[in-house]
Amino acid sequence: MSGVLFCLIPVLRHLRAFLAGVRGVLVACVSVVVLVACASDRDAPLLDPALEPPTLAAGYRLAAGEKLKITVFGEAEMSGTFEIGPRGTVSLPLVGALQAEGLTLEAFRARLLGRLAGGYVNNPKLAVEIAAYRPIYVHGEVRTGGEFPFKAGARIKDAVAMAGGYSYRADESYVLLTRPGIDGTRRVPATANLLVLPGDNIRVPERFF
Repeated sequence: MSGVLFCLIPVLRHLRAFLAGVRGVLVACVSVVVLVACASDRDAPLLDPALEPPTLAAGYRLAAGEKLKITVFGEAEMSGTFEIGPRGTVSLPLVGALQAEGLTLEAFRARLLGRLAGGYVNNPKLAVEIAAYRPIYVHGEVRTGGEFPFKAGARIKDAVAMAGGYSYRADESYVLLTRPGIDGTRRVPATANLLVLPGDNIRVPERFF
């Protein structure tokens, strides 16, 4: 038995050396992947200030998942809070499905007004407001990433705070932003006082070292 063990010692040594080599290759591959990803993040174009509306109301487009508070004066049965469904429409009493996604609030109000005036209500008067916006998403190198309710007036730094702040691996100099209506991902410096918009996807990258 001892002879067999003696014979196995060189084999085990070679096996350990082989595994160490494999481990080194894997670590090197992972490092390359991380470096490539980081380089790709840093190569993302900066957000053009012209693409950022000065206020939430400026040209904001409605989207599925949002809720609208609709008040048709004198018509209580047609008033209430209605959600924009997956197909981008709002189902209203009598009127039926009405397209909302992609429209500004005023454009949707005008469309609904036209529908009501077309045989449903004489001289209709109504008010439309957004009761609930789409959530935002914060992930990457933060402590508790996930989905968060949109808060009007929130900035990028506030979004990071919602997610528990930066992790110890975070690159705190910029974030990566994917925003509805803007193609691709944009890089936003941490010093930018950028307003968060409904549907924003914010990722905090990992630092190089």
